[in-house]
Amino acid sequence: MNTYIETNKERFLEELFSLMRIPSVSSDPAHKADMVRCAERWTELLLSSGADKAVVMPTAGNPVVYGEKMVDPSYPTILVYSHYDVMPVAPLELWNTQPFEPVVKDGKIWGRGADDDKGQAMIQAKAFETVVKNGQLKCNVKFLFEGEEEIGSPSLEAFCEENKELLKADIILVSDTGMIAEDIPSLTTGLRGLAYWQIEVTGPNKDLHSGIFGGAVANPVNELCKIIADMTDEKGYITIPGFYDDVEVVSTEERDMMAQVPHSDQEYMDALGVKALFGEEGYSTLERTSIRPTFDVCGIWGGYTGEGAKTVLPSKAFAKVSSRLVPGQDHNKIADLLVAHLESVAPEYVDVKVTPMHGGESYVCPITLPAYKAAEIAFENVFGKKPLAVRRGGSIPIIAAFERVLGIKSILMGFGLESDAIHAPNENFPVSLFDKGIRTVIEFYKEFGAK
Repeated sequence: MNTYIETNKERFLEELFSLMRIPSVSSDPAHKADMVRCAERWTELLLSSGADKAVVMPTAGNPVVYGEKMVDPSYPTILVYSHYDVMPVAPLELWNTQPFEPVVKDGKIWGRGADDDKGQAMIQAKAFETVVKNGQLKCNVKFLFEGEEEIGSPSLEAFCEENKELLKADIILVSDTGMIAEDIPSLTTGLRGLAYWQIEVTGPNKDLHSGIFGGAVANPVNELCKIIADMTDEKGYITIPGFYDDVEVVSTEERDMMAQVPHSDQEYMDALGVKALFGEEGYSTLERTSIRPTFDVCGIWGGYTGEGAKTVLPSKAFAKVSSRLVPGQDHNKIADLLVAHLESVAPEYVDVKVTPMHGGESYVCPITLPAYKAAEIAFENVFGKKPLAVRRGGSIPIIAAFERVLGIKSILMGFGLESDAIHAPNENFPVSLFDKGIRTVIEFYKEFGAK
């Protein structure tokens, strides 16, 4: 099989590039046609990779791609999940290459979707192809690729409800996460949930002259800043009443295991260009970014932000905020708590409106699952060492929904690195990990397939 990979590695990359050239940005309605084009391209690639069936299926939003190869009803069935939508590329001026014109440079694939998640999805497709073409597939394989993961998967849960029989499987295999380092393989055993809102603060019924009205009328931008500043205290504790009521208490044993993960706060600070770290008191950096919840402002605006000066007291101010949630926390309950808190603290001279945007639950994978053990062996066979079990701070909201709706656990078998700059300018993915990822998934098929 290694010979097959070597012989076809340039084609594998070019097929990935054919996907990356499609600007499938799900958050921008202007790219609606690109979403369909990308889904259609995936059906072509799955069929050429050995799937017996690959179709574009409608949802209430962007379409999904469904593919399958059913070898033997007595064999275990793997459902491979991925997403073909990508994040916006702004600010474009910070890119060193054109985001939708992928290139290989310095041993890395550069372009939007290189890692998240077209590159990692292609790992799955090419591992599948290699096993099929070599006549060694000992399991049934289904593919479910959606086009809305980057906007919270608003249509996929309903699709799963309507297609439970079609999606029946023994395990879901996901490559949309990362490893600690290229020489430190790891398997993700937990993901945080997410709640995301927009806050709108309104003062006067129109923008005002700051000289004539300033000092007599409350400034919505000022008030929004005060409200947000008070959402966390000096110890990094989130001040929303009831916010921590349902937070899972992680065992001492698991915290001890997390402490074994290689990490240097100084190297972390150097890489980020910061002089000090700040977070919830009593927890390490790795714990703060995985097993503890957060509250963050993702964007804030209001008033005049153009060139030069304009002495305006704005009518409105806005912020987009998010909370990463941990096991036990329900994003709907947290949203209700936030609304109640803002209503209680908002001064009478402004009105506050909260609009929920999307959310999802956290997920934990037991390390005793046979599929997890198969993934462990697969990593060890390729990387030469047993992967560490780690929880991650990111969110894939649909993973918890899969378990709730389909009753299937997911194995989070990702190959990305922190340096891949997903969601940011200059997204990249090492060619070496693209290759090792394919080989690792092949090993997973060997271990998990019928013996």
